[in-house]
Amino acid sequence: MKKMRIVSLGGLAAAALAVGLPMLPAQAQNSVVPHGYGTAPQATRTAPDAGHAMSMSADPLSLQVAGQLAAARAATAKYATNLAKAKSDGYMIITKMMPNMGIHYLNPHIAGFSVSKPQILVYEHTKSGFQLGALEWVFPKMPKSPPLPNATFGSFPAACHYADGTFIQDQNSESCAKKAPSGAKFTFWHPDLITMHVWAWYPNPAGLFSGTNPLVAPFNKG
Repeated sequence: MKKMRIVSLGGLAAAALAVGLPMLPAQAQNSVVPHGYGTAPQATRTAPDAGHAMSMSADPLSLQVAGQLAAARAATAKYATNLAKAKSDGYMIITKMMPNMGIHYLNPHIAGFSVSKPQILVYEHTKSGFQLGALEWVFPKMPKSPPLPNATFGSFPAACHYADGTFIQDQNSESCAKKAPSGAKFTFWHPDLITMHVWAWYPNPAGLFSGTNPLVAPFNKG
């Protein structure tokens, strides 16, 4: 996955904080963020001139992404540390812990792209509970234009999914077994999908749209 080039996570975090949204529960953030990440360097910096500051603040792409991120966070704040609420609203497990990603929960009743309604919530299982890390949208084919400026995409192959998060790749829905090898019941099948991750709830040095995040590696055991 390519890194986002125009808008840094720090700038987006600042935009989110400006509308009153916390970036992370302090306990969860301190458990994985390396010392110094997101803090100001000790060396003295020369203040940018007014013209430079004006040009940055007027960047339409930066403003658009920041605004959409703030809207996405506002809509999903109720799920940030409340997996039970996500489940009650229709999100169901579709994967177990995927390394450097998280545990994926899908709401099959959400279709199309709406910045306030991600089809998938990606959770990290921390010592203090479940913490929302990324939001994810899925598409049946590559969008003609990115729904979010500078977005990059991944993919998820066709698969049969089961109630415990087990999934088995299969291009044919009719050949899905009624139970996984674990004994879990079959829940649904989906065709090949295009995916768009947005790390709206966890800092990611690999980029806002990266499919993976090195900072969630401590949670890979699930």
